[in-house]
Amino acid sequence: MKGIILAAGRGSRMGSLTNDLPKCRTILHGKELIQWEMDAMTTAGIDDLAIIRGYMAETFDFKLKYFENKRWLNTNMVSSLLTASSWLENDECITSYSDIAYSSNTVKKLIDTEGNIVLSYDPNWEALWTMRFDNPLDDAETFKLKGNEVIEIGKKTNSTSEIEGQYMGLVKYTPTGWGQIQDHLKKYNRDDIDKLDMTSLLQNLINSGITIHGVAIHEKWFEVDTENDLRCYESNFAKSPLL
Repeated sequence: MKGIILAAGRGSRMGSLTNDLPKCRTILHGKELIQWEMDAMTTAGIDDLAIIRGYMAETFDFKLKYFENKRWLNTNMVSSLLTASSWLENDECITSYSDIAYSSNTVKKLIDTEGNIVLSYDPNWEALWTMRFDNPLDDAETFKLKGNEVIEIGKKTNSTSEIEGQYMGLVKYTPTGWGQIQDHLKKYNRDDIDKLDMTSLLQNLINSGITIHGVAIHEKWFEVDTENDLRCYESNFAKSPLL
């Protein structure tokens, strides 16, 4: 099992906090977001880690593997992930957004869940979103399951009844699952891939008949989109919020 952190973007919604460093280098409870992620993965038993970098790539000085998205300004998450195909084609990998923080138990649950494409989701999402937003539905997206299979993800909605959880930004791929994605992406031209975000890709895979499994996470976790998110978490949670 290997771990890949997608950290190519700047995180412009963080304002001046990303003038000199990418969003994943901002501090939550005294530790960089990306350090929370690396610590969770290594504690879960993943020794081989890689970072996909782009914005201010020269500021990353961790002693691990790097993949480069030099076109980060004009691409989305899927194009970044494609730069790590050499790992994804040959080994099971946990991939992680770089603006989230989570526990090692969350990573272990993903590792232990069967399936070629498995994502984690938070069934108790509403409490966290209510803390972050005046109206949680301004940001939350649809998430529907049939058993443990994800059948809808990533659409805007005006009803919490269409949200059985929120996708956390963590996915496990086997080489077979990654091969399914590569075959699927042959239908797209380069411009379309550059514009493709992760939830849109996942929904398109579901539409094409590819099975995506979900694993419910009841551990504490955080998503950081804005400086307000950081302040919210630091005000409402203990100094060591994750295991």
